[in-house]
Amino acid sequence: MTPKGFTCLGKYIGIKDENKDFALIFSEVEASAAAVFTRSTFCGAPVTLGKKLIKTGKTQAFFITSGISNVATGREGLENARKEMEAVGAELGIEAELILPNATGVIGVQLPMDKILSAITGCKDELGPDNWEATAEAIMTTDTHAKLVRYQVGETVLIGMAKGAGMIEPNMATMLSFWVTDADIPSGKLQAILKRVVDKSFNRLSIDTDTSTSDTVAIMANGLAGPVDLELFESTFLEAATELSKQIVADGEGATKLIEVIVSGAIDEEQAKTMAKSVVNSPLVKTAVYGADANWGRVAMALGKTFDPRLQPEIIQISFGEHTVFEQGAPTGIQDDTVEKYLKDAKEVTISVNLGLGDSDATVWGCDLTEGYIKINALYRT
Repeated sequence: MTPKGFTCLGKYIGIKDENKDFALIFSEVEASAAAVFTRSTFCGAPVTLGKKLIKTGKTQAFFITSGISNVATGREGLENARKEMEAVGAELGIEAELILPNATGVIGVQLPMDKILSAITGCKDELGPDNWEATAEAIMTTDTHAKLVRYQVGETVLIGMAKGAGMIEPNMATMLSFWVTDADIPSGKLQAILKRVVDKSFNRLSIDTDTSTSDTVAIMANGLAGPVDLELFESTFLEAATELSKQIVADGEGATKLIEVIVSGAIDEEQAKTMAKSVVNSPLVKTAVYGADANWGRVAMALGKTFDPRLQPEIIQISFGEHTVFEQGAPTGIQDDTVEKYLKDAKEVTISVNLGLGDSDATVWGCDLTEGYIKINALYRT
């Protein structure tokens, strides 16, 4: 299942000590495009350029290197990103402004342009329609495995990939995600669809509360398979993006468990999302899940620290999986060992909170916090 007119590659060029670090996704025709980017005020050179380029609503290639983020690199970093665009454009025979550059990795280091420019030369001949796994591998940093999804949408195909395992709390969208489809979708509608999908998927995951300087989610639609039902496309896109979001948090640095927090009974969706994010981001909740500790008081704490005066503790209900541990203002009396067994056995832990205030809800995803996270990030540059 491959979308028409797209080819890609992923290979090793020596930016990292080992593993693939160079990726390219190419459409044989100019495509409608949409993207959302990090809201970080310390964003990288590729994001600075990408925000300008995407305003045209057109692109023909995504270019990605991993290992160095090209963030906090000044004028030289911006010039290097432009050089990449020009070199890729010359290699593919298209305008440089149709290439969306991306980079991920260590902050404050200049790109090894000699290696990158050398690798670009001749890479068009390496592009192929079946290289999606290698391409997904090439965008990784501390990820332990590639994250790739394929979906059929009517007569069209949607493929998406993502990287991310640490510095993850998208706020738009270190997280990168690239999508291609052969559906015919105008750029204006594509941008609106992407924004709605991202808000209900990638913007609802968190590993460590740190918004990356490089977050980007981008999509190309080249139209070679013809029109598509837009409602079906959006619902499928959301399903696919949710799947990738859960893959990201399950692969969080040092993670052993995925945590899903469902908040219902909220006054509005924003309140529900705020409460859910507070729970999933709490280091105390995350470590309790890791240790299989049935300490629901940490969930109560996380709700309370939002300082929302509308909360009424006496009507809130808190559950771990199917086990309700707090309601009507008091613990339910369920035995800790029952809940602890659930926490120990489950690979995906669900924490549910009913606020009892309204009809809105939100679901977010995160992971537990382990010694592995500390080790990975303490030794990140060594």
